[in-house]
Amino acid sequence: MKTSPLIAAAAVVLLVGVRAQRSRHQRSLHPAGRSFTGRLEIWGVPAPTGSDLLDKPGDYPVTVRMSKGLGSRGSRPDVLGLAIRIPGRDTDLLLSTAGTGRLTRHLPMPRRRFDAHYGTITAYRTGTDRKVYLGAAPLRSAPLLGGTLDTVTAAALTGRAQLVLFADDQPFGTVSFGPLLPPSTDADLAFDPIRNSTADLHPTGTIHGSRALAYRLSQRWRRRPGPA
Repeated sequence: MKTSPLIAAAAVVLLVGVRAQRSRHQRSLHPAGRSFTGRLEIWGVPAPTGSDLLDKPGDYPVTVRMSKGLGSRGSRPDVLGLAIRIPGRDTDLLLSTAGTGRLTRHLPMPRRRFDAHYGTITAYRTGTDRKVYLGAAPLRSAPLLGGTLDTVTAAALTGRAQLVLFADDQPFGTVSFGPLLPPSTDADLAFDPIRNSTADLHPTGTIHGSRALAYRLSQRWRRRPGPA
């Protein structure tokens, strides 16, 4: 598919500022992070959306990555990221910290703590041509994820760390954190929410198009052939 000049320009702007400070072998996007094994439990949304993943109960082993968008140190403010890979469905879901208001919920927001609201910013389109926004939020009964990647790891070690997932405002499942994966495994992961999506749940819009190109550029800079 031909990339429009607008999408190309947006991707380049997104990468150049960050890339100037990164080595050739690091991620340009969300360079600082920790990856975990995990479990995705879906109980289904009350009102069907047209997506098999969201509508039907299921239980999937997943890979979960928590990250900092600019790689800031410690608990300094950053746009925090949540990535979920569902290997059996060839699906990557990527969310970032966002506001909670009617308008701000669609804007990336820097946060100090990983106990925050995450969103997909722009919409996913389902098999019935419906647009849905995905989100995630901490469970009150789960351990706090804290303000650093170390505290996220400590919470995961309890075996009780979880986030609840939403389609629009409808809760449809939880993602649980398992054991920490080795740094080498984390370094090899290459998430791509555009290529790794399904016909009945795929990102839509110009912003997602710019992200697709940005991820491909980032992977090339890391000398990786494509999504892991």
